[in-house]
Amino acid sequence: MSSLSLRLYHRLPSPARSLAATMRGWYLRWSRYGRDTPRLIAEAEEREQWSAAQWDAWRQERLAYLLHRAATRVPYYRAQWAERRRRGDRASWELLENWPILDNDRVRENPRAFIADDQNPRWMFTEYTSGTTGKPLVLWRTHQTMRALYALSAARTRLWHGVSRTDRWAMLGGQLVVPVAKRRPPFWVWNAALRQLYMSTYHLAPDLIPSYLDALQRHRVVYLAGYTSSLYALAQEVLRLDRTDVTMRVAITSAEPLPEWQRETIAAAFRCPVRETYGMSEAVAWASECEAGTLHLWPEVGLIEVLAHGVVAAPAEDAIGEFICTGLLNADFPLIRCRLGDSGRLAPPGISCGCGRTLPALAAVEGRTNDLLLTRDGRRVAWLNPVWYGLPVRQGQIVQETLDNIRVRYVPATGFGAESRHLIVQRLHERLGPVHVVLEEVSDIPRGANGKFRTVLCALPGGSERTVVARERGVR
Repeated sequence: MSSLSLRLYHRLPSPARSLAATMRGWYLRWSRYGRDTPRLIAEAEEREQWSAAQWDAWRQERLAYLLHRAATRVPYYRAQWAERRRRGDRASWELLENWPILDNDRVRENPRAFIADDQNPRWMFTEYTSGTTGKPLVLWRTHQTMRALYALSAARTRLWHGVSRTDRWAMLGGQLVVPVAKRRPPFWVWNAALRQLYMSTYHLAPDLIPSYLDALQRHRVVYLAGYTSSLYALAQEVLRLDRTDVTMRVAITSAEPLPEWQRETIAAAFRCPVRETYGMSEAVAWASECEAGTLHLWPEVGLIEVLAHGVVAAPAEDAIGEFICTGLLNADFPLIRCRLGDSGRLAPPGISCGCGRTLPALAAVEGRTNDLLLTRDGRRVAWLNPVWYGLPVRQGQIVQETLDNIRVRYVPATGFGAESRHLIVQRLHERLGPVHVVLEEVSDIPRGANGKFRTVLCALPGGSERTVVARERGVR
């Protein structure tokens, strides 16, 4: 949504905002689900019992198709292989190890070069992300890819836990569904098309949360989804207020890892299991937690290589290293051997899970560490990625120096100018209120000992809660 559209939307009365959300919801419902959705879900469930040999055969066939399509139909890769051939390189593009590692800078600089030349981006779904690298990206998916991904999600984040898309649910996400300056409820919109109560994550001040809890009960919500930090903020108030009337079937976390102390608090508050998911807008890797506590990968989405000490580890090595991901689902905007900034360890193949499914698993994931920023009225704000959406910026970092002062460090790209600076300030005001914003242009953003930088950093005395921590998974 453009800044002008957002301002016009925020001027609507509350019922009209819910109507606008529902209209958008009808489009999303059409884009995500179709007549073939029940079949796609059933096929996903069937594959959960496949043997390792079946998965290997499927992966090899799909990977061969994707690599050939990328090398012959995708402008970026086609030019890359043509240049290699001119230099006398006769390596086969049919082997994944012959493809170079893809840095997101290449995608950011010319994203349209990654669209297959038999696809029209006007008829594709556009996705924006800045991930955890601080580098804004524009991505595209066909509606066919969207429906395949959401069928997997329906099977492995809902049906595993006894809920479906026909149930009423609440989402705590990063959309600005109500103005940040608003201090009276509602802090949500009802999206009738998706049976979704979309709740603002920018209004989770302790004195406002009771109205959230009343809304969950009033709308008869049966399960929750959203950022770990937001669900945790709700749960803390449920326990503090001793609210025993807000119970759920399951709470599903996303975007941030789930440390055990937050899991326990959310579970105690809503009297339900809490399940973690792992994924990203690039849709090159995805995983969800089963009832036995294993974070199962979705092999249909992508293939993960572990780069340990500069070398790709064999699956049986049980090594920890950087994730290098190749998307298998989206053959129309293929990302091959791309680095996302995450690292971790794959579970050794062949280990059985108590849930009975044969899907591979993640044993450990680390990275994605950002701080929560604080507002003067006690709100904790985690989702600031949209500040960078669509801007010509190579890198960006948002630092909170005081409650009322934000410093933004950025490395500009071609096309950055006064309008870009204005949008950064405006988007921060939309999310944090009337804070003072200092813009600092830099040639590079200082990195920590691990070679990375946090895109959101709280430098207040005493620091702030981190939205995520490194985590180790037991495969049970």
